[in-house]
Amino acid sequence: MGKYAESEEWEDVVPIPQNDGGPNPLAAIAYTEEYSEAMSYLRAVMADNEKSARVLELIQDIIQMNPAHYTVWLYRASIVFEIKRDLLLELEWLNPISLKHLKNYQIWHHRQTIMAHVQTLPPNELSFLSQMFAKDVKNYHVWSYRQWLVRHFSLWDSELPFAESLLKADVRNNSAWNHRWYIIFARNVDPTKGSREDADAVTVEPGIIERELEYTKDAIRLAPQNQSPWNYLRGVLRKKGKGLAELKEFGEEFADVDREDEVRSSHALDFLADLYAEQKCKERAGMALELLVRRYDPIRKNYWNYRRSLLGLKDVEGVH
Repeated sequence: MGKYAESEEWEDVVPIPQNDGGPNPLAAIAYTEEYSEAMSYLRAVMADNEKSARVLELIQDIIQMNPAHYTVWLYRASIVFEIKRDLLLELEWLNPISLKHLKNYQIWHHRQTIMAHVQTLPPNELSFLSQMFAKDVKNYHVWSYRQWLVRHFSLWDSELPFAESLLKADVRNNSAWNHRWYIIFARNVDPTKGSREDADAVTVEPGIIERELEYTKDAIRLAPQNQSPWNYLRGVLRKKGKGLAELKEFGEEFADVDREDEVRSSHALDFLADLYAEQKCKERAGMALELLVRRYDPIRKNYWNYRRSLLGLKDVEGVH
């Protein structure tokens, strides 16, 4: 007999076993006996819509065996609210599970569901997220949750130093660059309107635009072959409502199409190709793209030649 079958606490429940399609199923999943028993009891209490402390403990047992079972997480959340469990205790219970299963989406969905009912930001929440980032600084689920947290509790003003600290530690942290953009440029964007046009329509103070341009240029000078700040730079210029031309001199710090051996960044060549095309300098744009094909990014030669074709230029051969 199993753990629950032997328990007096569960003697009133008639378990419902897994139905895999008869006595000889074609492809039955080889669950452990412990997991099969726990799930059979969960099916029974869910059929009766029982929401109690003992079911929370049952679900905890199942989550330890299978933390990706989304139905179990959804039912747990409904019980937490039904029995008015202390939400801070629920968050505390989640912490070690989150640290153990770093890439589990269901854990973070549950955390957000619980946190949405918490009135003020718990004092240890951000420090816990720092623990998560110490494990994996580019964990998508943690970043998505943190951005939701910033918006939900209006943490915009205090969040920028955090993003800057990450970029100071690693200027190549593309997740931190994305978070910086979110903090500065998504603050007044309605998240229910997801189009680029809606986001671009939100204005930003000119002083902030200029600050971000200078910050990004400094970051590029630290690591010219880092694509993230080049992308960020383009985004800031778009927010400014200007083309790329005002940063021609800056781009040419890292790539002069007339001095092939002195190119310091393939991303600068990409930037300059677009800049020259904006200025109707088709020949120089083609030279930048040719350098990418022949020498600085031949793995994507088909893409660069496609860009040349948009300018009416012929393909060039890459390195053989």
